[in-house]
Amino acid sequence: MATLDDMWLEDELGISVPLVGAPMAGPGGGRLAHAISQAGAFGMIGVNQTRPGDWIRAEASVAGAAETSYGVGLMAWALEAAPDQLEAVLELQPALVSVSFGAYAGPVARLRDAGIRTATQIGNLTDLDQALEAGVDLLVARGGEGGGHGRNDIATLPLLQLVLDRTDLPVLAAGGIVNHRGLAAVLAAGAVGAWVGTAFLGCVEAASTPEAKQGLFAAGQTGYGRVFDVAQQVDWPTEFGGRAVANDYFDQWAGREDSMDEAARAQHRDAVAAQQFDVAHLYAGEGVADLTRETTAADVVAEFSRALRRRTPGQPAS
Repeated sequence: MATLDDMWLEDELGISVPLVGAPMAGPGGGRLAHAISQAGAFGMIGVNQTRPGDWIRAEASVAGAAETSYGVGLMAWALEAAPDQLEAVLELQPALVSVSFGAYAGPVARLRDAGIRTATQIGNLTDLDQALEAGVDLLVARGGEGGGHGRNDIATLPLLQLVLDRTDLPVLAAGGIVNHRGLAAVLAAGAVGAWVGTAFLGCVEAASTPEAKQGLFAAGQTGYGRVFDVAQQVDWPTEFGGRAVANDYFDQWAGREDSMDEAARAQHRDAVAAQQFDVAHLYAGEGVADLTRETTAADVVAEFSRALRRRTPGQPAS
């Protein structure tokens, strides 16, 4: 299907590069969202389960400085215990709000009633059916390659094709898209753009410690599972594991999460406090090996914008 105008992001969000900075809880605060949007793409604030509404308001004041457009990403499973998150977003009226991972139909209805564009991340075709029933405006087809939390059921490109064949809603592709080549590929497939997180993790504007960034620059392989959720005793729904750098701690406990005891959890807590990333977690997607040095959000957006350059027939992508 996918008959919708491929300029949806430009028309609805006013951006020149079809790229959305994924709402990464932790690294993705107001400063990063602002920098991404200022560079011509669209930045989003990531909200984890511990953030109060006032934190969202404070970060939004940074993201929206100089009348810059921005979005907010919420986790549906956390909203029942943190209703002030949704209230803050309704008050702020950002250009886009994504609500994913859990029962999001109610929050989406409230957002849409308030005139706010909505999105959700989907990881399989059952998720697609639920998203269509909820009436979201924008779909994010997130494959298992993506960093952070989500499903690991199907890879990005097969999922994108299946979704595009079943809906005429605008679809963003997410998972494993690290540069202009990936953006060009998903645009050619029919997506209206890409939803990208890992490529922005090394930016100076990302709210990560210098030690965390160095850990990412040294990383190669990632792993998917619930090791770090169990270690932190975070109530993520079990169907949504996390993709992170596969460090020594992950390798030790992957597949053995039910055996994790208090000593193992304390080891992880201590490592997080000490910023020791052979044990502490670093969420990132399969493209993390592309991160080698600190850069700026503007540089990252400029790299992705190379996908938009006209090419003569038969000329390979540069």
